[in-house]
Amino acid sequence: MTMSMRQMVVSCVPMPELPVLNRNTELPPALASKRDRLLALLAGLDRVAVAFSGGVDSAVVAQAAVLACGDRVTAITAVSNSLAKGEVDAAAELARSLGIAHRVIETQEFQNPNYLRNAPDRCYHCKTELYSQLESLASLDLGTIVNGANLDDTGDYRPGMQAAAEHRVRSPLIEAELTKNDVRALARHWGLPVWDKPATPCLSSRIAYGLEVTPERVGRIDAAERFLRDVLGERELRVRHEAHDLARIEVPVTALSRLAANPLRERICRELRSLGFKYVTVDLEGFRSGSMNAGLPLVQLGSPSASS
Repeated sequence: MTMSMRQMVVSCVPMPELPVLNRNTELPPALASKRDRLLALLAGLDRVAVAFSGGVDSAVVAQAAVLACGDRVTAITAVSNSLAKGEVDAAAELARSLGIAHRVIETQEFQNPNYLRNAPDRCYHCKTELYSQLESLASLDLGTIVNGANLDDTGDYRPGMQAAAEHRVRSPLIEAELTKNDVRALARHWGLPVWDKPATPCLSSRIAYGLEVTPERVGRIDAAERFLRDVLGERELRVRHEAHDLARIEVPVTALSRLAANPLRERICRELRSLGFKYVTVDLEGFRSGSMNAGLPLVQLGSPSASS
């Protein structure tokens, strides 16, 4: 199969037997109904191309697609500087465990000035690049493009949803009315190893709006977060890159006291400064998803594009 220079095939595995489901967790009737609705809508598609990050949402969509469509499913993972180290390997391994043909594509959002300027619509430009590439793959008989957006995503600021609508990308979890908690419960029921994996949004989402996205900055964030996860043993944390090379660390509230105690405090400061941060701060509110959106004007959050 001929591929462009921007698209590469990493693995395309044959379809083995379906993975063993975890029968030890029973689904409540309401969730079982949503599961059946999810499987039914996927079964109605000829072929399915799953935008596959390897997180719990896209993993549930991929597993459901396998159960509904068999070997008519391809998982596609996008790689760029904004992807944390190790994520593509983890996604490939998960796809292999599910028996799904897996492709990796290189996206080029870092060549788009509208993405690099890091306005609040940054995600729109990123997803436009992704879905444009997936459309070109879908034309190679890979079928309908689906993503892992869930019902809770419709209540947050998600400009990427507008890009999905413009490229006719379907969101089966939303169509089946599955919330984030539903998705995790279903992933656990199906025995998916990522059922409790923390959310791993792109590294660019840690950079304050208006501060240019650069490979150096996302690399600095990635290295800082990997270091903190190693020394703290915490799975959920963020290093927010603010202006003037300031690092704002978010960890669970229960871990705040450890950050302030020496010798760990001094070690963290040394490490983050060696990575290029000039100032190192700790957010006393602790870890919370989407904290960068707190600075957006309400009028922007209520705009037509923001509600997509």
